[in-house]
Amino acid sequence: MQDLELADYRAAVARLYLSAAGLEDFRAQRDHLFATHPQSAIARGEPFDGLRYFAPTDEFIAEVDLREAPGEIDIDTGGPDGVCHYSRAGILQTPWGELSLWWLRAYGGGLFLPVRDLTSGPESYGGGRYLTDTVKGTHGRGLELLGGNRVRLDFNYLYNPSCAYNEAWLCPLAPPENTLRVAIRAGELKYHSANSQQSDA
Repeated sequence: MQDLELADYRAAVARLYLSAAGLEDFRAQRDHLFATHPQSAIARGEPFDGLRYFAPTDEFIAEVDLREAPGEIDIDTGGPDGVCHYSRAGILQTPWGELSLWWLRAYGGGLFLPVRDLTSGPESYGGGRYLTDTVKGTHGRGLELLGGNRVRLDFNYLYNPSCAYNEAWLCPLAPPENTLRVAIRAGELKYHSANSQQSDA
């Protein structure tokens, strides 16, 4: 039953990412998914009053070149998934620094773009955020393939990995080469549960 629930959750994520919803509607629908789906990373029974985001901005949207740069990396999730093996699909030449775009070397594969920046820790999740992880259904919004070697990036869609919400989840985090030396004040902020907000008040 859990496997079918997880398949349903991933299908719901993919439908949301591929929908025509604007950014604000997308965020509202994502909140609803987190609040209601049994496979949400929010712990069952935990009060949930929504995710927090930086204000929408055009500052961190860009069309960039993808430069070929072969390479491989292994990232240990520290959990039952073990070590994830990735090959570099290329290096994105962004206005804020270079980022490696990775391809998961597993059955079916998938694109993976984890990012750390100067907000990681103080404002956003310390382990970094994801711009896309297509294995999980996050297609087309944060990272859009334009054809050839051109890619559109929209950091308004940076989101936290599941381990940011719940210690029961373990995630591959951004390697050192995917660290930007600027503050990307776009996308999702550090998660605070309703319980932690009450205790901080």
